[in-house]
Amino acid sequence: MSAERILVTGGSGFLGQRVVRELTASDREATVVALGSADADLRDTNQIRGVLHEHRPDVVVHLAAVVGGIGPNREHPGRFFYENAIMGIELMEQARRAGVEKFVQVGTVCSYPKHTPVPFREDDLWDGYPEETNAPYGLAKKMLLVQAQAYRQEYGFDAIYLIPVNLYGPGDNFDPETSHVIPALIRRYTEARDAGTQRVTNWGTGTPTREFLFVDDAARAIRLATESYERADPVNLGSGEEISIRDLAEKVAKLVGYQGEIAWDNSKPDGQPRRRLDISRAEQSFGFRAEVGLDDGLRRTVEWYGEQRAG
Repeated sequence: MSAERILVTGGSGFLGQRVVRELTASDREATVVALGSADADLRDTNQIRGVLHEHRPDVVVHLAAVVGGIGPNREHPGRFFYENAIMGIELMEQARRAGVEKFVQVGTVCSYPKHTPVPFREDDLWDGYPEETNAPYGLAKKMLLVQAQAYRQEYGFDAIYLIPVNLYGPGDNFDPETSHVIPALIRRYTEARDAGTQRVTNWGTGTPTREFLFVDDAARAIRLATESYERADPVNLGSGEEISIRDLAEKVAKLVGYQGEIAWDNSKPDGQPRRRLDISRAEQSFGFRAEVGLDDGLRRTVEWYGEQRAG
């Protein structure tokens, strides 16, 4: 990537800041531009054209997305579908027209079918419909894989597609209305500890399993793929660790020092039954393996959140 110009959409966000730092540190001659939502509305074709004309990137890394947990996905399926689809479709098309040399599209594990055999292999991506609560979001993102592969076939456009599992780490979104499971649990149990609450009730049964990837590992994986991956096949990005939501809740409660009862509301949806990725393609294709284990990553995230509250 020597002396190239790299545009990172969502570059001021949780993952984007790390990706910008990774790309900058790996090549001091590259110019890395972080594009935030305040800089341009990527739903607007004219604004996309303006950004590409102004910065003239050689590489675009598209991270910008409208995201949230099960609750927001259920409340705003139309918005989650339209905005994620239109941003990616228009950005990729205008990047192609502008002569961008490489396009890195970051997708989502929510694109996998609801009952995908574990571990999820990239070849399983089209073997069924996604889990219903986040299907519009997952399908919007999966359409960008179709676009990337179609553009490579017709135009020779070097577009790659990466599929990360749920990310977490310091700086995550801890808003109770829009956060994912790890920051939501950390905040919930911290507040319950401070308030002396004797019982905290979580959604679902606690039996589904999930895999999590520390945000710094995810940024490194995206940088490695940006530098050296040039194939049409999608690539999973994960840690290889699987944990039930119940066990995760108990880990978080212990880390924050909450000693009350952990209860479950079976009337609320669980989401996808299991999630764990086959991560062999990432290691074979560009040498990525996660370095931060879940216990260490949770500890760092809890410590960061505690410092922010104290501050």
